[in-house]
Amino acid sequence: MSKRRHHLDHAGSDWSLNSLQQDPMQIYRAKRDSMHRSVASKYDILGFISSGTYGRVYKARCLQDGHLLYAIKKFKPDKEGDVVTYTGLRERLNLILFKLNREIHHENIVALKEVILEDKSIYMVFEYAEHDFLQLIHHHSQTSRTLISSPVLKSLVYQLINGLIYLHSCHILHRDLKPANILITSEGVVKIGDLGLARLIYEPLQPLFAGDKVVVTIWYRAPELLMGAKHYTKAVDCWAVGCVIAELLSLRPIFKGEEAKLDSKKNVPFQRDQLIKIFEVMGTPDEKDWPGVVDLPEYHNMTRIDHFSNCLASWTKSRMKDAYDPLLYDLLRQFFIYDPETRLTAKDALQHKWFHTDILPSRNAFEHAPTKEIPTPRNITQDDSASSISKPLLTASHQPAGGAVGGGRIAGGHMMSNTTGIQQHSKPGSSASFANMSMSGGHYAQGGGGAARKRTKLG
Repeated sequence: MSKRRHHLDHAGSDWSLNSLQQDPMQIYRAKRDSMHRSVASKYDILGFISSGTYGRVYKARCLQDGHLLYAIKKFKPDKEGDVVTYTGLRERLNLILFKLNREIHHENIVALKEVILEDKSIYMVFEYAEHDFLQLIHHHSQTSRTLISSPVLKSLVYQLINGLIYLHSCHILHRDLKPANILITSEGVVKIGDLGLARLIYEPLQPLFAGDKVVVTIWYRAPELLMGAKHYTKAVDCWAVGCVIAELLSLRPIFKGEEAKLDSKKNVPFQRDQLIKIFEVMGTPDEKDWPGVVDLPEYHNMTRIDHFSNCLASWTKSRMKDAYDPLLYDLLRQFFIYDPETRLTAKDALQHKWFHTDILPSRNAFEHAPTKEIPTPRNITQDDSASSISKPLLTASHQPAGGAVGGGRIAGGHMMSNTTGIQQHSKPGSSASFANMSMSGGHYAQGGGGAARKRTKLG
């Protein structure tokens, strides 16, 4: 009896082995499961940064190399009754598609290191940046109470446009450029982030309007979108860049309108207030300014708005005062051209005279900045929300309160974890365009304090 059982057991194991060898999917799953490593086994979570619509963001140190820092975004799935779905993450996962299939690698684009699926959540691991444009604007308006100096402004804008050229050369629209989505490393390198609304425009699988009735945060939304255009181009990103430049210049949004919300049937309402804010500065457009405007869906509603004259020049002078620069005004004017077909492109913008006079743009935007102009490191806190993923106890060396984290190192090294230097890029929008400009590295560091020994969790 025992011999028969042994024979059957041996035969069963042979069948299982043969089945595994014959089924490629079983082989793949077995290999995948054996290689899977959890977030907790790969990263030491230093603290909580912020939360948003789709989840939470954490600052983390990679345990494999011991010094590189990353921002980990944890996306939670939607819940429809008792069924867990990932439909709400569709746009966010477009980024993965771009990164893996289009091989987006550029100095001025936030690098995606990896994506981890775990416990019905998606973790996206990005290179870490210490600041963002919104934080910088807040620092100047609330703390230093000074305008951003011209050398810093020029370097920030140059790098932003440099990154946008690269995206557009890859046939990608960002569609949500705003200060909060544009990061700055502690070494003064600008990184365009959050490609969650980005779309591929070269041979797209569906029209741009399909599935995305509303794109671009209202204050940075191009007039063709506000007028109901179903087809739009890279020009929507260029209008947003103009809005960002104006906000860096004045430390407040230039077109700060109130957004009319979607109705119960998800119909997009006429954004009257936002258009008024634009018209008050740029004047009311007509067929001469914008050929084809009369054919746009919202033109009839637009005609009910009072007529305004263009006052961008006086707006710029009032914000810059004694530092008024007619070349900067001209750059803004070209970004704010109503007609998308003639609006300044990102590629042409880098050839503008403003970038090639006086102090040239630098790869380190903070190179010429006095200490008071540099924002303090990003605040992080210890997140106590419940989670099945708990992290090792924090020690004082983690510096959760921040310290200038140069390039992912705790005390000043390099943060370019997924870039290989200036020689890597030679196409339009590459870091090679800085070849004739200042290449000095980061010149500042800020200390950080220790932290209580407390367990940090991913919630």
